Amino acid sequence: MLAELRHDDDLDHRIAQAKAADEARAAKPVTPQPKGYAQGSRVLMELIGAPLGGGILGYAIDHWLDTSPWALLILITLSIIVAFRNIYRISKERAE
Repeated sequence: MLAELRHDDDLDHRIAQAKAADEARAAKPVTPQPKGYAQGSRVLMELIGAPLGGGILGYAIDHWLDTSPWALLILITLSIIVAFRNIYRISKERAE
């Protein structure tokens, strides 16, 4: 019986500690990431997404029209140019 009371007290104490730790964690303000991280993610997506999209679209057009490899080469080239233009525009934005 005495051991059971100690166990209940210990459990209550641990629950109280967990609640206090959770309240302390919830009280801390969440700091948003600086704009530079968002800009870096956008640049990465441009560098990966644009050529990948152009390559997939070029491959599909080549397969459909049987013009291999011309549509693939043209669309990858255009998508790289567009990606770098977009990266240039992103770099003009002010990081705060």
